Amino acid sequence: MFVCPHREIAFGNADSWRGIQELSLRENVSGGELRQGTIVRCAWTEKAFHVHFTCVDAEPWATITKRDGHLWEEEVVEVFIDPIGDLESYFELEVNPLNTVLDLVLRKNRSGYRKDFAWDCENLRTAVTRTSSGWSAEFLIPFAALMAQPPHRASQWRVNFYRIDRPKNSERELSAWCPTLLPTFHFPQRFGVLQFG
Repeated sequence: MFVCPHREIAFGNADSWRGIQELSLRENVSGGELRQGTIVRCAWTEKAFHVHFTCVDAEPWATITKRDGHLWEEEVVEVFIDPIGDLESYFELEVNPLNTVLDLVLRKNRSGYRKDFAWDCENLRTAVTRTSSGWSAEFLIPFAALMAQPPHRASQWRVNFYRIDRPKNSERELSAWCPTLLPTFHFPQRFGVLQFG
């Protein structure tokens, strides 16, 4: 379990993230070390869940600029959220190095989970910055877009943070905060527990 701090974040200001605990991603299938590492920080206010990725990447790249395009086919960072924790549905939000957004909700059915691309995370804000060591991505996810009532201190959500890294002339690398131990991210039974502190 990770305790997410309650803290005001100035969106787009990297200094706002100083002093917030880092979560390191690991290789998704083995749980091992990564060739190019990723750290994630998160925080919350009364109105929104904030997530910040810092990605080591010798050559960040992407070509997709259309919202809800197949971002997972290139380089991307992803946030999966199950605020109820019953494994019946969860939200997926992705951003690529061009700051293109994919947002959808997955709902359980007899054959697994059905993807609903019609859902938009209302008032979602994202930002991408190129850094000296790669790129960073920031999400501001309004609670009102996810559920009727916002969380409170001690509320718990099931979440996971992911990255797909596709270095040129090398195998893709899937990474996760809580590795699914499978060649897919879509295994909510392995999501971590985030508690609002």
